Amino acid sequence: MTAENPVLLTDVHDGVVTLTLNRPDQYNALSEALLTALQDGLAAVANDDSVRCVVLAANGRAFCAGHDLKQMRSKPEQRYYEQLFAQCGRVMQSIVNLPVPVIARVHGTATAAGCQLVASCDLAVASDDARFAVSGINVGLFCSTPAVALSRNVPAKKAFEMLITGEFISARDAVTHGLINDAVAPNQLDARVAALVQSICQKSPVAVRTGKGMFQRQRGMSLADAYDYAGQVMACNMMAEDVAEGIDAFIQKRQPVWKGR
Repeated sequence: MTAENPVLLTDVHDGVVTLTLNRPDQYNALSEALLTALQDGLAAVANDDSVRCVVLAANGRAFCAGHDLKQMRSKPEQRYYEQLFAQCGRVMQSIVNLPVPVIARVHGTATAAGCQLVASCDLAVASDDARFAVSGINVGLFCSTPAVALSRNVPAKKAFEMLITGEFISARDAVTHGLINDAVAPNQLDARVAALVQSICQKSPVAVRTGKGMFQRQRGMSLADAYDYAGQVMACNMMAEDVAEGIDAFIQKRQPVWKGR
């Protein structure tokens, strides 16, 4: 099933939702309309227990060029900018808080808030000719909100170098520094994303949803609190039907049949 919005395309197939940024002539810049469409799309996924995984993709020559600068300059008011960056922040947090994994499928360039979008996803695969930058500094604007997501993926010194210079890094460097998981030839990008999706969808839905929530929440905890929380989550997870089925299948040397409970 495919649903269409002028700025965002939504495809649902076998529990996988693909959200495709659809402002190709604007390099998929994050206009207010696109941010709203993304927020609505993510909210729909959050309320759908049948969804197993989300792929975030884009049409055109670039993945995402960040905020729509022309739109931003048309409303030179601090209150407007505060609302816009808050809206963007909600979208990024919705990705992090989504109960299922989100995979960024990246081609072309991902700059500023576009790079933030990649960093906010749980997993990311890019074509090996893709490039990444947080380039607001080049127009006199430090990429403060992208820095939040970037610094949670990339080591501090490299993240700050990217932020303070605005220079591009290659897809290979993005793998090295932890911004993305893999970089492949452009003609292999869809296959690599599909393989990642298939691997996730073969796992217990209970385990995947438990793991997504646990992983993100524990990142903000102290070591001791994280272990206490993880132990509670794991004990609760052990009570799921899928765990009993998975362990029995392992002992009996057969494939598990997930019940999703």
